[in-house]
Amino acid sequence: MEQKEELVVLVDEQDKEVGTMEKLEAHREGRLHRAISVFVFNNKRELLLQRRASGKYHSPGLWTNTCCTHPRPGESPRDAAQRRLEEEMQLTCKLHRKFSFIYKAALDNGLTEHEFDYVFVGHTDAKPKPDADEVGEWRYMNVDELDKALKANPAQFTEWFKICYDQYFFELFQ
Repeated sequence: MEQKEELVVLVDEQDKEVGTMEKLEAHREGRLHRAISVFVFNNKRELLLQRRASGKYHSPGLWTNTCCTHPRPGESPRDAAQRRLEEEMQLTCKLHRKFSFIYKAALDNGLTEHEFDYVFVGHTDAKPKPDADEVGEWRYMNVDELDKALKANPAQFTEWFKICYDQYFFELFQ
């Protein structure tokens, strides 16, 4: 899949904007930039997961949270979260910001994720209609199933998802 040029917002560790950079270049250089991660649950308290499409430029075919993206210059993290939930999953629901965290993780293709990640949680029972260019497949999982899958096959999940799950489990699942 051809990547169109997209800018990310570079920030310092206090989330103060320090500039913009082309997204792929920021990942090549491991520059700290804003990101969002969305976790959507249904009324059974199951988490909507997606397997990233095989054409993604990093972490293709890995399971992860409902959706994620980078806020565009001038776009709030909340607006980015709502936009991406609609673009990737064709879902809308009220999103609540739960927390933010900084992480740095080496990825495939010599790329590095170094993100100031805003995490949002929402609830809906609507069925997603994912964009096939972004999402290979999707499923709902309860906490017990998810815990077993992460322990048995951690390499099948994205780095940021594993960090969120391991370090912020109680904030996400309460």
